[in-house]
Amino acid sequence: MPFDHIPPLLNASRSKIVLLVMDGLGGLPIEPGGPTELEAAQKPNMDRLATEGMIGQTTPIRAGITPGSGPAHLALFGYDPIQYEIGRGVLEAVGVGLHVGRGDVAARGNFCTLDAAGNITDRRAGRISTEEALPVVERLKTIKVPGVETEVRHVKEYRFAVVMRGRDLNPAIADTDPQRTGVPPLPAEGRQPVAQHSANLFNQWIDHARQVLAGSPKANGLTLRGFATDPNLPPFRESYGLRPACVSVYPMYRGVASLVGMDVVQFTGETPEDEFTALAQVWQDYDFFFVHIKKTDSKGEDGDFSGKAKVIEGVDAALPRLLELKPDVLIITGDHSTPTRLRTHSWHPVPFLLWAPATVRPDDQNQFGERACARGGLGNLPALDAMPLALAHAGRLEKFGA
Repeated sequence: MPFDHIPPLLNASRSKIVLLVMDGLGGLPIEPGGPTELEAAQKPNMDRLATEGMIGQTTPIRAGITPGSGPAHLALFGYDPIQYEIGRGVLEAVGVGLHVGRGDVAARGNFCTLDAAGNITDRRAGRISTEEALPVVERLKTIKVPGVETEVRHVKEYRFAVVMRGRDLNPAIADTDPQRTGVPPLPAEGRQPVAQHSANLFNQWIDHARQVLAGSPKANGLTLRGFATDPNLPPFRESYGLRPACVSVYPMYRGVASLVGMDVVQFTGETPEDEFTALAQVWQDYDFFFVHIKKTDSKGEDGDFSGKAKVIEGVDAALPRLLELKPDVLIITGDHSTPTRLRTHSWHPVPFLLWAPATVRPDDQNQFGERACARGGLGNLPALDAMPLALAHAGRLEKFGA
């Protein structure tokens, strides 16, 4: 189990914990001396919580290591991502309701646009809408590969998930996305000799897919990433004695929550208000709530500084809906940094806010931002420490030792 020293210390409590993750929250100034996206945002509610609470920074994996979203979330949940390696494919697949058992291989798919020579001109097929992508996914569902079963399901916009089931499959397969345009998609190749058989099966599926997609105006090609199988993670409930729920718009984050045993709350809508309303509707049924906001990361990857700041402002404006539920512990943070200046994930520490009115020891900071967090009373802590901190402030841990 993660934190083997935690289960013996657990005690019963009626306290409620909320972990609010704004994906890719951390940023950088555009100009030297300027504000980061979080610092530029008008966020009176978060600043008040920072004044009343305690702030700091987290390191998602290890110093200098740029994390993927899956490992970064595992760390926040208390699972060391170095010990529990998890692939993006299984997160996407489970997040949209596909079963991934031990020995199955799941991959995340991106539709892309190819030119007449077969080279990628757009890695995301013009970010086609969900409505455009759904009929294309239906065509992929018709593909059959001898000796294995394949299942395909749409994720969102240009993304889909595919699961292959059969004998002697191995997920140690390299991505087929070359991560750049002007070149063709890569063939699937085993990163270990034992995985080459599985890579060959996926190449057969890809060859059929190219025929099926030929003639599509935008999504006439695809790439596969994050080949993975069920990581068999220890259950969150047993590790922490909590009844956990996940509120997330984006399927991948519902996937990582499902893999650790959280219940996924079904709701309609995509705004922070919609998510907080969904949380309120199940407030009495759970005592731990993971709430995920995706668009901070999306705007960071798009290089949209003001857009990312506005997403943060939107979350802040909706916070009173969450606060009226009176959580005992509220953590506001990100899984990793996605500076708009870099347009990608980065290794920079992530702002972290801990608000627990009954137990917190306030520091002297009064703003939630990177510079303030660097001076905050929590210092720079591993993301793995988030859950023990939350449990302690929620009154759920007994004394260690005599």
